[in-house]
Amino acid sequence: MFRTALRNVLAHKARLLMTVLAVMLGVAFVSGTLVFTDTLSQAFRNQSAKSYDDVAVAVSLRPDPEEALKNPGLSQETVDRVAKLDGVTAVSPRVDGFAGVPDKNGKLIGVGWSNKGTNFAPGADGKDPAFAFTTGTGPTEAGQVALDRTTADKGGYKVGDRVRVATNGPVKEYALSGVFTTEDGAVNAGGSLVLFDAPVAQQLYLKPGYYSDLNVTAAPGTDDDALRDAVLKVVPKAATAQTGADLADEQARQIESGLGAINQMLLGFAGIALFVGIFLISNTFTMLVAQRTKELALMRAVGASRRQITRSVLAEAGIVGLVASAIGYVLGIGLAVALRSGMDAFDMKVPGGDLVLGTTPAIAAFGVGVVITMLAAWLPGRRAAKIPPVAAMNSVHATPDAKSLMVRNAIGAAITALGAVLIVLGANAGGDDGRLIIAGGAFVILIGAIVLIPFLSRPVIALIRPFFVKAFGISGKLAGLNAVRNPRRTGATASALAIGLTLVTGLSVLGVSAGQALDKMTVDQIRADYMVVMASGQGLSPEALTALEKAPGVRAVSPQQAGALKVKDSFASASGVTPGAIDRLIKVEVVDGSLDSLGEGRIAVADKTAASRGLKVGATVPVEYLDKKKGTLTVGAVYKDSEFLSPVMIDRKILDAHDPQPYIPQIFVATDGGASAGAEQALVKAMGDNPAITVLDQKDIRDTFGGQINLILNIVYGLLAMALIIAVLGVVNTLAMSVFERQQEIGMIRAIGLDRRRVKRMVRLEAVVISVFGAVVGIGLGTFLAWALGKTFESSLPGYGLVMPWERIGIFLALAALVGVLASLWPARSAAKLNILAAIKAE
Repeated sequence: MFRTALRNVLAHKARLLMTVLAVMLGVAFVSGTLVFTDTLSQAFRNQSAKSYDDVAVAVSLRPDPEEALKNPGLSQETVDRVAKLDGVTAVSPRVDGFAGVPDKNGKLIGVGWSNKGTNFAPGADGKDPAFAFTTGTGPTEAGQVALDRTTADKGGYKVGDRVRVATNGPVKEYALSGVFTTEDGAVNAGGSLVLFDAPVAQQLYLKPGYYSDLNVTAAPGTDDDALRDAVLKVVPKAATAQTGADLADEQARQIESGLGAINQMLLGFAGIALFVGIFLISNTFTMLVAQRTKELALMRAVGASRRQITRSVLAEAGIVGLVASAIGYVLGIGLAVALRSGMDAFDMKVPGGDLVLGTTPAIAAFGVGVVITMLAAWLPGRRAAKIPPVAAMNSVHATPDAKSLMVRNAIGAAITALGAVLIVLGANAGGDDGRLIIAGGAFVILIGAIVLIPFLSRPVIALIRPFFVKAFGISGKLAGLNAVRNPRRTGATASALAIGLTLVTGLSVLGVSAGQALDKMTVDQIRADYMVVMASGQGLSPEALTALEKAPGVRAVSPQQAGALKVKDSFASASGVTPGAIDRLIKVEVVDGSLDSLGEGRIAVADKTAASRGLKVGATVPVEYLDKKKGTLTVGAVYKDSEFLSPVMIDRKILDAHDPQPYIPQIFVATDGGASAGAEQALVKAMGDNPAITVLDQKDIRDTFGGQINLILNIVYGLLAMALIIAVLGVVNTLAMSVFERQQEIGMIRAIGLDRRRVKRMVRLEAVVISVFGAVVGIGLGTFLAWALGKTFESSLPGYGLVMPWERIGIFLALAALVGVLASLWPARSAAKLNILAAIKAE
């Protein structure tokens, strides 16, 4: 039986090639993802070990805002105490934060969030062990900085040049004292690193005389664990201490965790490819079994058991799976290399290192490939074994049993109905619980739709067919009839597209609906012409606020300063704003009182917070600030909850009095005459042409809030591309089998006058009908799921309503039709080339 299976594989190489391609794509993504993440993990692990090679103990103190008011970091006295411990040869104190450097065109070098500044910490020999200088020296004066080599090269800077450096305050100019190389993670992530003299860095990032980290170097033979315990005795209790080895391991784990998102996304691609590929594989083996019906009957007649027939089909699947897995594994290695090169191309630096080819990717590749292929082939093999020998000998092509189709339809309808009920229940429940119920219902309804799809093919294609008949005449009519001739095959072929388009349509409808709600909310509530933010995502300095207030043409400025107050024994987040300006910049719907009271030192409270805490206009409220000082404030206004404001509004000057380091994530600005190129340039100039500060107009603000949605949709469209590729292979297989089965019929219609051009058109239209059918099913299911998920977001996203992106749905249908056209090229050409007499004589 194994020899028979091998012979059958070799006899149907072209047909099985489609299956190999489908499995190969999924395996390539599985193995490539695992090789890629293993390689990156090992590279970053080696880099972490190297960067902490000379560090025996690392000390860190990053207190919470309340504690920071008393003890902001590690004092110089603490550094001196650590340096005097036995076994310590050097202590490198550090303080760091954001620092960006522009290129010659004024554009920020690096990727914002990984642009970093820290201090130069020379030892007794005048060198800092963390940095190797290629030219010049480290900064030793307030007016000097040093740059990493990559940043210096990109900016065209040389020792002695003047360099503009942006922090969260005004841009300042420094003299470049040196250029260095480093294993610092910020630089290796594609960012930049600026070294300041220690007092300058302390002034910028913490407080004069204080550091946030200490790196301790020990003498050879010193026990790192014992030294760590000794260090903990002389540093503040709130400080943490780790050995260099432990810190390197922790950083490596954090990097691996960060790579998890990439890993999950790529494995998602692989899962879609393999799941969709199951239908292609099953369809392929169903066709092969149909072609070999007489052969299998003869084998049964001469003594082969049902089990042996099933094993024969599974053996064929196993051989195909092994071949596909081997090719997919090799392609996966190539994919891993390409992904690594791609990260370099986008300035996401990856540490050097060899490609890691572990056993896990290989086992996963062959395990997944073979198991998926054999699982998909099991049902066709089981059907083949159940064909009675006499019945099979009487007909080359056994027709589906009507009773089995009825049973299938009943089961499919029941499963689909159960899934629909779960989805509706989840929509009504709302919230996270509702979304979990919908996720379960989505899985159930997809399974039900796959089972029921042969039944759906007749009514759906009956709706589509008149358009083809009207446009293409007899070719269109024959294509429609052929498409429903074998509902099971048509359904299995259309399932690939249906699954892909369910996902894509659902997220497209949901994304567009949420995007429009966010857009409307932004337009309705933000009256400001501009929003000013840091490119790094960190907070702006009060100096930036002062500069904007003095800018020419500005009529209103207010920060959205983040703060907190303990109101009636529990903390509430508070927005520090400028009285008299905030309501001209953000729409605030006052329920009671007046926002003018903010200028009198009163507070405004959101209506839901006021109701939950029993607050009314005129009420006196005891409060506690972040510095633990207590006072009383009067409620001057109650306003409707806003997505852009905290539950409490207060004059920012009151918050500043209790917070020496205010956090300002955004500043809103309104200008005379509205937004214009001149007004924007005036704001940029007022802040010293700071490349690290971004000025966003109304369109940029809307794009900022909707950017994540667009990113997710782009990833989903990548999944659609994967589904389309596999769908093409499935339609090719189906049409090739259809042409093979209908040789006599094609010969007859050719003999009575249908020319080759119309035969090609008939086959092409059949492919288009099947593809559009799958697309219609997928779009319908996707829209239903989007509606249900949208119901769970309505309460948390004001203004949300279902929006149908008809232009995108039209594109999806057009792509489905294109899939059909591309997939039909080879089968249509084969059908048109059939010899009329030979086809009529074909058995």
